[in-house]
Amino acid sequence: MAASLMNRTVSRTETLGAFRLSLNLLRNFSSPAATESPSSDPIKAKRRKNKNKNLIEVAQFLPNWGIGYHMAKAHWSGVSYEITKINLYKDGRHGKAWGIVHKDGLRAGEASKKISGVHKRCWKYIPNLSKTTPAVTAAQVQAS
Repeated sequence: MAASLMNRTVSRTETLGAFRLSLNLLRNFSSPAATESPSSDPIKAKRRKNKNKNLIEVAQFLPNWGIGYHMAKAHWSGVSYEITKINLYKDGRHGKAWGIVHKDGLRAGEASKKISGVHKRCWKYIPNLSKTTPAVTAAQVQAS
């Protein structure tokens, strides 16, 4: 009895499989020939998309996680932050950052403050302002 039930279920699955196969063949032969366009290929579309990075993702490729380097949002002009401290979350892509504001390459504040918008995807690295040498004070100039 069990063998006859097994034969019935096997024959049903085989008929359903053959039925699906014939439907797929009909669908393939009846569809118009696909013309390949560059925008329809999802792999190429992924390669073309330039994903902007948040501050943590920009800083991870810099030495010492970007501490001492200047970063700014893409739409800012003349304003940047010199990174002084970064707290990372466990995933390594998010966290908190503190820095000193610089306007037109000069310090605008003495104390570091928490940077807002760290997770927004619009940050860039400013190479020509990074790792500035310490400013020479007037007392050091007179002493030498």
